Amino acid sequence: MSVTGVIVAAVIVGCTGCLMGFFLCFASEKFKVEVDEREEAIIGVLPGNNCGGCGYAGCSGLAAAIVKGEAPVNGCPVGGAAVGAKVGEIMGVAAEDSVRQVAFVKCAGTCEKAGKDYEYAGVEDCQAMAFVPGGGPKSCNYGCMGFGSCVKACPFDAIHIVDGIAKVDPEACKACGKCVSTCPKHLIELVPYEATTLVQCSSKDKGKDVMKACSVGCIGCHLCEKNCEHDAVHVIDNVAYIDQEKCVGCGVCAQKCPKKIILSK
Repeated sequence: MSVTGVIVAAVIVGCTGCLMGFFLCFASEKFKVEVDEREEAIIGVLPGNNCGGCGYAGCSGLAAAIVKGEAPVNGCPVGGAAVGAKVGEIMGVAAEDSVRQVAFVKCAGTCEKAGKDYEYAGVEDCQAMAFVPGGGPKSCNYGCMGFGSCVKACPFDAIHIVDGIAKVDPEACKACGKCVSTCPKHLIELVPYEATTLVQCSSKDKGKDVMKACSVGCIGCHLCEKNCEHDAVHVIDNVAYIDQEKCVGCGVCAQKCPKKIILSK
């Protein structure tokens, strides 16, 4: 190839590059999306876990919603009150007091206390149990299967399988809700961190059937309900429920429970 040809080719490539650069610069200015400075500031104070516990697609989604007024300034469950206060400063509003929450597993059916219908050998995944006879090897159809789908879903290493059931570390839990949505038996719920009285069972079977499946399951005897002076405990569908807004943590229900299934801290 002649020198002239090389020069011509270089000029053509250079001109093409300049035209493309000009076009890209023009397009970026013409079609750029204006971002509220407050949104960028909020992203800067959010934890950056992108766990989705706030109900939005990551921290940027929550920041955009806060700026638009679609989400509260304390909408990040991971950051808690501290982050809520910082976001409130950016938005020029006071952050409302938020109640710290943690995940709680409504099952105490450990390997020793819960019965087994058969020995299972297969994929250890709770959601896969929907295709297994009886919904899994445990006799209680409502109990924790202990295969750890919730453990895999937790981005904070706050939940582990201990003696066949899931246990939550309240200090590590950020209440993102990943484990809640993952559990196929809906055994995990978010409760106030300060809650002192909790029911560790979710079986809706009748008392005699519960006793056959688990030695510590709630039998729906109503003793907790009858002895609560604050109307905080009620037996619904054969299992006790505690209204945390009414509960004063006196512990009487736990003392009266014959199966000792009510946890009193």
